[in-house]
Amino acid sequence: MADAYMTSATIVNFNESDLEFDVSDVLNDAPVLAALSAFSVPGTQLKYMKKTADPGTGFRQLNSGVENTVATYSQVSVDLAIADGSFNIDIAAAEGYRLGPAAFIALQMRNHMQSLMFKIEDELINGDNTDGFPALADELDAVADETVIDAQGSTPDTASSVYLIRTGMNDVQVAWGQEGVIEAKDTTIVRTADSSSKHFPSYFTAVTGYVGLIYGSAYSAGRICNLTEDSGKGLTDDLISQALSKFPAGRGPNLIAMNRRSLQQLQASRTATNPTGSPAPFPSSSFGINIVVTDSISSTEALVS
Repeated sequence: MADAYMTSATIVNFNESDLEFDVSDVLNDAPVLAALSAFSVPGTQLKYMKKTADPGTGFRQLNSGVENTVATYSQVSVDLAIADGSFNIDIAAAEGYRLGPAAFIALQMRNHMQSLMFKIEDELINGDNTDGFPALADELDAVADETVIDAQGSTPDTASSVYLIRTGMNDVQVAWGQEGVIEAKDTTIVRTADSSSKHFPSYFTAVTGYVGLIYGSAYSAGRICNLTEDSGKGLTDDLISQALSKFPAGRGPNLIAMNRRSLQQLQASRTATNPTGSPAPFPSSSFGINIVVTDSISSTEALVS
């Protein structure tokens, strides 16, 4: 039976005053985030020890000793970023809703949380936000990196990537701060200024939490980059096998994240090698590793060099 880990879908909870909604629902459009192993952190910063060298061990002759050495460790510090899903709505809009203002606020809460989870997943993969945290793309940002495979597409700004992730303890994980709580404060009525500095009454709900990425070791993730629509430069099982060969024995990835274009390219490559000539089904796995399809990976990335 495969190892199972606590995921974001089960660890994140909401400290809310008067709103009720299902946590798992708001992760539906953030499938990689939902699948990644996660744990809660008491505060807003995570510190952990990373082993950088093994102790010396081996064999010896009878009555002959060996030099005693110990493993080498370094401390890693990760500052968690503030994830903010706060929202402000005109009282007139809320009170004009057919189910009443409370239902309208709850609807906006669901919409903002769904958007926030997507933004967090985007940050985990791409690191697009300057106020966010280092991402997979930041760790795997050059074709010379040990676990990066270059698909050799050459058309600028049409590239995509596939990430092979080993998620679990000591590898890629999501860290949720403040014990995994995203807190929605009591909704209050505030005086809000419009673009002309005129004011109107509104309902304001503050929603904040802390989140960050734990990368683990240098072999916790891999990347196939420069996948384009150039002839022969799309995703194939051969490229995935090349990426898998970069991982240590017994410590391979357990998740492959890709976008819809890469999934279609992989399906087309399997159809091309199908002896029956019939279209291959859309892949759900490659070499026994589950594929997770996400819209957080674009098809307009810059080429990685």
